[in-house]
Amino acid sequence: MSELAVKKCVPCQAGAPPLRGEALQALQKQVEGWDVVEEHHLFKAFKFSDFRNALDFVNRVGEVAEQAGHHPVITLTWGKAEIKIYTHKIDGLTESDFILAAKIDALNKCNYSAKIF
Repeated sequence: MSELAVKKCVPCQAGAPPLRGEALQALQKQVEGWDVVEEHHLFKAFKFSDFRNALDFVNRVGEVAEQAGHHPVITLTWGKAEIKIYTHKIDGLTESDFILAAKIDALNKCNYSAKIF
């Protein structure tokens, strides 16, 4: 489990600068399979054997997000869940985004056998 997964998401202050360059690269190395898209958001797709498993996963992600107070964009379809994470307040990435990604990965490893694609 990534050490990020045990950290807590911290509310961002409006006007704080989003992470860029090397800071993003260093954090990305700690969340396997997550893409940093245009230095703006994290993205990862999870594949499941059916709709029920994908739905169960999405519901658990929702619980983790509520506990963290940090809410991703979640797309659910048959056998697939896509997660997009960024800090809305600054329209970019903060460490909290990577923390949430790590928590989602820990959830997946504990409870599901999703394939990442």
